Amino acid sequence: MALTRRTTLLAGAALGGAALLSGCADAAGPNPRAAERLRKRAAHDSATLLARYDATLSAHPALAPRLRPLRAEVARHTEAFTPKPPSPAPGGTPRVPTDEREARTTLADAERTLSDTRTKALLSAPPELARLLASVAAAGAAHAYLLTQEGQPSSS
Repeated sequence: MALTRRTTLLAGAALGGAALLSGCADAAGPNPRAAERLRKRAAHDSATLLARYDATLSAHPALAPRLRPLRAEVARHTEAFTPKPPSPAPGGTPRVPTDEREARTTLADAERTLSDTRTKALLSAPPELARLLASVAAAGAAHAYLLTQEGQPSSS
């Protein structure tokens, strides 16, 4: 997947913010229970997003070349937040629009919302978790951007 200047800038901004915020987290001192709750929530959110990718791929197989690389990254994010194999996301299969473009837009909205949630969570995360959250938030913002672009998937 080729990175555009815009994607690189988004990622850099998120990581720079994480560096600043992780310094703030150091001053406040870590709260191990809060950090564990945050990590579990991040794992659950990633598993839920992964289920959305799977449902979209099932409903729109033609989108596979475009969605598989993004889905693979979301699976790695889930693993990064989960010390043991993740359990399936609760709540059943997400609704997937019948129109492919709308399905991509729905995935992009889910990525963007989760990226925003993770960015806000940086304020209460200890430094190591803040860096992971920032990295995954930046990836989510890049995924949202790529999902809304028209044309063929870019592959490396």
